[in-house]
Amino acid sequence: MDQICHAYSKHISFKGLKFTLSLSLVGPTRQPKQVYCLKERSTSTKSAKKMRELKDVLVEKDYPHIMWWKEKMLTCVKTSSIQLVTRLVYSNLLGLDDNLKNGSLKEGTLNCEILKFKSRFPREVLLCRVGDFYEAIGFDACILVEYAGLNPCGGLRSDSVPKAGCPVVNLRQTLDDLTRNGFSVCIVEEVQGPTQARSRKSRFISGHAHPGSPYVFGLVEDDRDLEFPEPMPVVGVSRSAKGYCMVSVLETMKTFSSEDGLTEEALVTKLRTCRYHHLFLHKSLKNNSSGTSSWREFGEGGLLWAECNGRHFEWVEGDMLDEILFRVKELYGLDDNVTFRNVTIASENRPRPLHLGTASQIGAIQTEGIPFLLKYLLPSNCTGLPAMYVRDLLLNPPAYAIASTIQDICKLMSNVSCTIPEFTCITPSKLVKLLELRETNHVEFCKIKSVLDEVLQLYSNSELNEIPRLLMDPTWVATGLKIDMETLVKECGCVSRRISEIISTDGESNQKMSSHVNIPNEFFEEMESSWKGRVKRIHLIEAYEEVDKAAGALSLAVTEDFLPVVTRVRATTASFGGPRGEIAYAREHKAIWFKGKRFTPAVWAGTLGEEQIKQLRPSVDARGRKVGEEWFTTVKVEDALTRYHEACANAKTMVLDLLRELSAELQAKVNVLVFASMLLVIAKALFAHVSEGRRRKWVFPTLIDSSGSQEKGRTNGYHEMQITGLSPYWFDAAEGSGVRNTIVMKSMFLLTGPNGGGKSSLLRSICAAALFGICGFMVPAESATIPQFDSIMLHMKSYDSPADGKSSFQIEMSELRSIIVGGTSKSLVLVDEICRGTETAKGTCIAASIVETLDSIGCLGIVSTHLHDIFKLPLTVTNTVFKAMGSEYVDGQTKPTWKLIDGMCKESLAFETAKREGVPEAIIQRAEELYISMHTTDEHDLSNENGSHKTNNHPIVDETPPNLSFVESTVQMQKFLKEVESTVRMICQRGLIEVCKMRLTSEAVIRCVLIAPRQQPPPSAIGASSVYVILGPDNRLYVGESDDLEGRVRAHRSKQGMQNASFLYFLVPGKSVACQLETLLINQLPKHGFQLTNIADGVVISNTGVELSFLLSTSQHHFLTTKTDLTGLKAGVNCFIPALVLC
Repeated sequence: MDQICHAYSKHISFKGLKFTLSLSLVGPTRQPKQVYCLKERSTSTKSAKKMRELKDVLVEKDYPHIMWWKEKMLTCVKTSSIQLVTRLVYSNLLGLDDNLKNGSLKEGTLNCEILKFKSRFPREVLLCRVGDFYEAIGFDACILVEYAGLNPCGGLRSDSVPKAGCPVVNLRQTLDDLTRNGFSVCIVEEVQGPTQARSRKSRFISGHAHPGSPYVFGLVEDDRDLEFPEPMPVVGVSRSAKGYCMVSVLETMKTFSSEDGLTEEALVTKLRTCRYHHLFLHKSLKNNSSGTSSWREFGEGGLLWAECNGRHFEWVEGDMLDEILFRVKELYGLDDNVTFRNVTIASENRPRPLHLGTASQIGAIQTEGIPFLLKYLLPSNCTGLPAMYVRDLLLNPPAYAIASTIQDICKLMSNVSCTIPEFTCITPSKLVKLLELRETNHVEFCKIKSVLDEVLQLYSNSELNEIPRLLMDPTWVATGLKIDMETLVKECGCVSRRISEIISTDGESNQKMSSHVNIPNEFFEEMESSWKGRVKRIHLIEAYEEVDKAAGALSLAVTEDFLPVVTRVRATTASFGGPRGEIAYAREHKAIWFKGKRFTPAVWAGTLGEEQIKQLRPSVDARGRKVGEEWFTTVKVEDALTRYHEACANAKTMVLDLLRELSAELQAKVNVLVFASMLLVIAKALFAHVSEGRRRKWVFPTLIDSSGSQEKGRTNGYHEMQITGLSPYWFDAAEGSGVRNTIVMKSMFLLTGPNGGGKSSLLRSICAAALFGICGFMVPAESATIPQFDSIMLHMKSYDSPADGKSSFQIEMSELRSIIVGGTSKSLVLVDEICRGTETAKGTCIAASIVETLDSIGCLGIVSTHLHDIFKLPLTVTNTVFKAMGSEYVDGQTKPTWKLIDGMCKESLAFETAKREGVPEAIIQRAEELYISMHTTDEHDLSNENGSHKTNNHPIVDETPPNLSFVESTVQMQKFLKEVESTVRMICQRGLIEVCKMRLTSEAVIRCVLIAPRQQPPPSAIGASSVYVILGPDNRLYVGESDDLEGRVRAHRSKQGMQNASFLYFLVPGKSVACQLETLLINQLPKHGFQLTNIADGVVISNTGVELSFLLSTSQHHFLTTKTDLTGLKAGVNCFIPALVLC
């Protein structure tokens, strides 16, 4: 691609002329005007010389366009289109080789005429009307074959230029195929009617079809409603001191908007969710914030680079807005005096647009596996424009004033008891384009009138009239139009009355189709249905009367000339093969003729019908060719048919003129119509949301304004979010499903919990509730108080992007960088399972540093993690609170409760989750063995470390035991203690797994705590059951259990010689478990060579039915051993006794 661009640059700068190669799939267009192309006179020699010089300049100017088409030809893959490409030359805009058959571009040929049209719109596929077909030649023929599924005209003959076409009836299907593949199409119509012999019909550009903007020429004649797609803007992206800037221009609406200060993620979200027609990138994007020239996949600008890389765009420089408007006029062939209206809404005090990751993971953008927000915000029958409005509102949350107004509107709607309008919705771009091109048919006028009448209905109803008043500001934000209520009501009334004066909307009885006995009704139906019943008869009395008279004259002629013959045939009885005859409608020729066989008498005897038979003559078509052997007519009938067709054509012309005049008249009111239409779109969306919210039992939150100083919220409650009874938005509370949580958030939460415990669901639910609230919508809760956040940022799982050369961890770091840079004290930041894409140690440190940073920013939010070593790090935080997802023990299994609780949870339920998902039992058992082995090794490694560890105090209950002092110990004693620790660990762990048949969890592991001389048990041991081992001075051990460890230690040390005794203990959640483990140790330790002072207390364990299965029966008891415990062990004599830690 770069080589091609360099080649262009070298050629295009020739003679001081500069052109830019556009790589877009579409080209310029403009509104249709009847620009005729007629045969020119012959010129003198001097004139011919000037023409040749002009041609040289034009060829140079056309060079970038020709190369653009060459690029398109290289993308063809079908065999038939590839064969056509081989017959192209790249010396003219059509790609025609004048050495081939029908390739001449001489003056006066159809090819020359098409080339002149092509030169005006060089990057559009040109379809030229030729009789009953639309034909394309050269480049355009190849595109039709490749993308529209058409066959080449004349097959694949190698001696003729490429040509393809479609029948007139298939035009719209062909246009849909081309625009769906990104092409714009220019349609050339021929002037219908008779022409002189050997003369070519005049042709004109009737219109264009673009992606997002269909071809509407002739729609005024149709009796149907044309569906309009979402308009596609021309987009320009640049960089400014505030951030990124995005300029969006809609040629159809003649509007533009400019959004500055966008983050890179917000910009990428807009580009991803906006189907744009053409993309321009400013050269300022090549420089980063430090001014260095760098634009690649890594670091700042990397997300935008990944979004634009591989897409078609064009570089520009200079003032971005002026440049984009200039390019739009150039692309669409607009006059320089065409103006565009600025619809930019100030972004002050408005939350920042959602990041792409947030929008995807919360379901604002449809993402596989993520519940789609609109599915739950709106009922299933609310689609189209209202759904698009809600989606855009979620992606671009409004300012507090608008959100508060939307909530007030929804509250009013929830209490409405009267009937409401149907809320007719019309796409604003459709209104503008049809009125501007004067192609609005009576169906559209009726819809416009419905829109206006429904606005008046809202205003005139005492129970509803406050709703349209409140809707004025949201409609202003959506359209950029500022209209007061009184003006809107007045203009709606005037336009509605004007439409009623012209358009037939009440089924007038005098608009019925003509009907006569001897003529098939389907004839009159097809001849008159294309214009009758569209405008009121009072405006075309003479034309209607002339049609009625012509229909009567036709009926009389048919009765006089055909009926006697038909009567004669019916009166004749004969066997098979007898005469046949009837008055029939020849639909293809739009005529009433006599159709018969063998009706001519063998002998003329002057009987009934013979005179009329003599007057019959074969019927001919419009070209004078005989239709068939069965069709006959008379001079009188043909004259009557001609008169009737002319009367209908005249009436139809007058009807269409009236419709076009009304379009021109209403074009002056287009702003009012656009405003009224959008008002109803918003009203329908909000009514639908309220209906669904009430069904789901959602509530309106209390919104808190964020205006004021950064510290305002810390004293008046702004910096706090409370949600009571929060349920996941994808659960239906009306059906009683879902677990509700209560959130009181005044700072950051550091959240832990098991797999499947609901961490991700909780984050997604909080994010959705906050987003709904700041948009003015109802939330899935029992009550809620939500501050007006300046941004809501959610980071969930990350995937790698091989196309961009980025790993999942790179993408995660890029998103986290954006969150940290964009976060303020008024932001809501939600990060799920932080730093899980890299190795644990460094990932833990990065996660801890990010938590500290977010804590210092002062934002609200949650960071969830499985990196439990983060709690062993010296975190410097002042506002972060530790939270956990609870679990409970049911039927012998540990199950999550999905409830948010205080504290920390180090239980991951990894083995249970693996088993539940069908991982083989052997793998799980081996994993448990490896886990025990790994944990034991880690404990030994830690016991050999030197030094101490200092922890910070947090604003939560400190569960860390007191610092342990150093004790003197000999090398022999250290060795002895290690042997005791290892043996006790092995005995108790084996007892839990083998004897008690209990499934090992990642946290239900034997750990130890040392009580060195002159120390007491920590507060966490108070009131808990424990098993302890006393290390006597004679190396003899004493094993015991107690529910009052502090009292037992004090009692033992009161005995003579035991004042400096050391204790090793572990906690258990019940006295029964403590007794069983005490007995197990007393019976097993002597077998491993240790001497006990209380061996007589050992009792053989029998199968009494008592199990240890209740070890995990409660999630209310959290027995946590921090790194301080391990440090204390080192500081003591590096000896451990098992401590069972459950969460």
